[in-house]
Amino acid sequence: MGLTLKQVVPWGRSLADYRQMFALTDLDLEASILDCAGGPSSFNAEATAQGTSVISCDPIYQFSVEEIQQRIQDTYPQIIAALEDNRDRFVWDQFTSPHHLGEVRLATMDRFLEDFPQGIQQNRYLTQTLPQLPFKTGEFDLALCGHLLFSYSQQLDLEFHLNAIQELARVAREVRIFPIVTNFAGDISPHLTPILEQLPQAGYHLTVETVPYEFQRGGNELLRVVPPHFP
Repeated sequence: MGLTLKQVVPWGRSLADYRQMFALTDLDLEASILDCAGGPSSFNAEATAQGTSVISCDPIYQFSVEEIQQRIQDTYPQIIAALEDNRDRFVWDQFTSPHHLGEVRLATMDRFLEDFPQGIQQNRYLTQTLPQLPFKTGEFDLALCGHLLFSYSQQLDLEFHLNAIQELARVAREVRIFPIVTNFAGDISPHLTPILEQLPQAGYHLTVETVPYEFQRGGNELLRVVPPHFP
């Protein structure tokens, strides 16, 4: 069953956010990058403008600029209201209020929408989704996956997580997943421990690392995965 626009809750993040969420260095940004579940983030637009090779994948890319823009307008008040209702679950050191955060996110998504038509033509935005990707083994230096795996642990089971991580590790020499907490409770995902136990048995090297980004309280760690064929 295909994705419908009503299932989409667009929320975009910037290159500066990505740098912090994924602990990206200047050297990382010289690599070829896959941004999986990129959504309406401006990361691709900003990174491409400075010469980074980025391909973003997300089922939202099947929709038009106008459809995505309308969906942003429809869902924005609900997101701000939810942030207001759950203020204590978030860290407010970079933003003064939910509305301030919202303004920043809207500017980020506007940058995405401006870049989207050209990016589609250049095959920088692809309508693809985990756990199966259409890329060659080792096609990318680095795969990033933000606010999908672990975040949606209630909807996506352990098997999905294992398959998705192995697929990301097939197409990239290194994988970084952020955050490792769930969207709802803010607790460490229940899938993390079995993943940390099972994948090393198959030769994967996994580390959990603290990053300089924390908006969701306790959500300041990423999972780094290096597949067995790239020691």
